Amino acid sequence: MEFHYTVESNLSVEEAIHAVEARLKEKKFGVLWQMSITETLNSKGFDQITTPYHVLEVCSPQQAEKLLLQNPMANYFLPCRITVYEADGKTKIGMARPTVLMKPLNDETLMDIVATIEEQLIEAIEHAK
Repeated sequence: MEFHYTVESNLSVEEAIHAVEARLKEKKFGVLWQMSITETLNSKGFDQITTPYHVLEVCSPQQAEKLLLQNPMANYFLPCRITVYEADGKTKIGMARPTVLMKPLNDETLMDIVATIEEQLIEAIEHAK
C-alpha cells in the first residue's frame, strides 16, 4: 500500500479546495486552517516554486477524541492533512494515509479507528474530484 492516496480532478485548484471543504463538512470534518506553501515560500524570498500547493489541516473532533482516548501518542499524527496542488497541468487532491502514518504505534484498536477515518477522508476526496 502506498503511503498516500491521490486523485486527479478536472476542477481548478481553487474549485477543488472548495469541493473538498464541502465534502469534508458532510463527513463532519472541519478545516482547522489552510495554507499555500507556494505563497509562504514566495513571501520568504524563495520564488522558484510557482506551482500552487495548498495544505488543509482537517479534523473530526469526535474521531480525534476517540484516537486520543485509545492512544495519547496519536497526537503526533493529528490533525489529518489533505493537499490540493497542480502537477503536469492537472489538479491533484491527496493525503498521506492515516493507516500508514499510525502503523508504528502498534495498536490494533487504534488502527480500526484510523481505518474508519481514512475511509471517510477518501470518500470526501473522491466526491470532491
